[in-house]
Amino acid sequence: MKSGPPQGTFVQTTLADSVGFDGIALHSGAGVRLVVRPAPADHGIVFLRTDLDAALDRRIPVRPEALIEASLCTRIGNSAGVTVSTIEHLMAALAGTGCHNVRIVIDGPEGPILDGSALAFVRGILAAGLRRLHAPLHAIEILREIAVQQGEALARLSPATALGIDFAIDFADAAIGRQHRRMNLSNGAFVRDLADSRTFCRNADVERMHAQGLALGGSLDNAVVVEGDRVLTPGGLRHPDEAVRHKMLDALGDLATAGHPILGLYT
Repeated sequence: MKSGPPQGTFVQTTLADSVGFDGIALHSGAGVRLVVRPAPADHGIVFLRTDLDAALDRRIPVRPEALIEASLCTRIGNSAGVTVSTIEHLMAALAGTGCHNVRIVIDGPEGPILDGSALAFVRGILAAGLRRLHAPLHAIEILREIAVQQGEALARLSPATALGIDFAIDFADAAIGRQHRRMNLSNGAFVRDLADSRTFCRNADVERMHAQGLALGGSLDNAVVVEGDRVLTPGGLRHPDEAVRHKMLDALGDLATAGHPILGLYT
């Protein structure tokens, strides 16, 4: 008889099969291939850069100490100086589908942007399927409020029995304007309500980003671009409040870099 977690205990998961994604890196504009592979219990989420010399430490475990300050993306690195960036949409897809242990093999320093949302990642993960592992799932429970404020921007984690996100944004462009949404991220809510929401930017910011060497792979195929009260991306919005939904998607991906699911309300 196998021993393991008591009945009713939440258990860790991994993919039942590997799944690959090919695309363009948002900021560099380079082509990239990424394959998400199953991993054993307590492995966590680990990136492996296959484009680098095997003599280097090419593994980058996803954990808080791996985070590196970056502009307009999420970047992690290891002690050897190996980095990978623009991982937030994939991280959100893994967190939102409840996948805890994978090895992510990538042939460049930046993940693919795909359509600017997490939808393709979610579909790939669900098509591959999840496999339950014989190990209990550990979570981070928020016991007291933690808040950070910079100017008008505020972020706060508060105690809660499940992960919730409460977001408000305010942009001068009328196509975005002020938007607010609050959601409990349990029972498939991410897959249903957030996964297809795309990254967005103001048309006025495009030239500035290009001058900084950013968003070189960006296009109307992988971002919602707005100008005043107009949405320039063909087909328009997928949701009237797609912008705030995408900010929540990004937030879930960033929270997932904690290494364990979070029980708390993120505002």
